Amino acid sequence: MSTVDKGTKASYRKGEIIVTMTSGSVIRFPVRDNLRLSNGTAAQLSNIEISPFGLHWPDLDEDLSFRGLLEGDYG
Repeated sequence: MSTVDKGTKASYRKGEIIVTMTSGSVIRFPVRDNLRLSNGTAAQLSNIEISPFGLHWPDLDEDLSFRGLLEGDYG
């Protein structure tokens, strides 16, 4: 059974979401690549919750899984 790399830190900076994974790899993607995130304010985009399975933006009602992010699916 393989395990999925998990996120340890997530932030919003200069139009991008930046996620640091447990493996040390970093995923970056522009918020414009996600319909719900693209309309968010800096404060909304910075309010990111990390769960064992992915990222959640409570102010924007958006969730992205770590599995999807690793496959290049940004919503």
